Amino acid sequence: MLSMPAFPEDHIGPAHPTRVNDYDSLAEGYDAENESGIANAHYERPAILALAGDVTGRRILDAGCGSGPLFAELRDRGAALTGIDLSPGMLEVARRRLGEEADLRVADLRAPLPFPDDAFDDVIASLVLHYLEDWAPTLSEFRRVLATGGRLIVSVDHPFAIHTMQRTAGQKTDYFATYNWTEEWTMGGRAVTMSFWNRPLHAMTSAFAAAGFRISAISEPQPDPAARELFPDEFRALSTSPSFLFFVLEAA
Repeated sequence: MLSMPAFPEDHIGPAHPTRVNDYDSLAEGYDAENESGIANAHYERPAILALAGDVTGRRILDAGCGSGPLFAELRDRGAALTGIDLSPGMLEVARRRLGEEADLRVADLRAPLPFPDDAFDDVIASLVLHYLEDWAPTLSEFRRVLATGGRLIVSVDHPFAIHTMQRTAGQKTDYFATYNWTEEWTMGGRAVTMSFWNRPLHAMTSAFAAAGFRISAISEPQPDPAARELFPDEFRALSTSPSFLFFVLEAA
């Protein structure tokens, strides 16, 4: 997911299920933005890597791996990676980046995962859970494939950032509700309607607890200082108003 642009008033509401979140169409353009844009390259990805720490020898599931930049970083740090994504187009880009030997698989996070119990030391869900209306089945599967004491590292849209952005745009949103909202993304000359689910912080933490996770850390990091000169306006905005919220959770 990228930084959240302003959107017109009529962009909040139910999305057509056959047309939304078409990452196959966006794959090339999204990858280019993800590779170098401030939201991913200088904010979200460095924060995930910092929370993961030393991953040498750890078995990691990159859940929603997209075009593979986080997979590549973790692999370079000595982890054993498996990546899954719903989009074959994104996995095609990832395979070009990572090589044919990379363990990449098409999988739907709303369905049972194709892995045995206790298969991983860490699951990393980078900017993916906010696409799902119901977190319970997905979190249950993450807990199942994690070894006891393993970690689930999550980044999601910051719920109050979404709520504030929508209120500023004149929407009468309810922070305490779980609701769907949509916006248009245009990348690589292609426009796609993207659909997300915003939920309050307490709903997130309750879902984690119900799935058998303990919260080790909640983080609202600053962007990488190196981005200050590259993206002065965006850097200033992210330094005073977070876009994403991060969790480190332990499999109890």
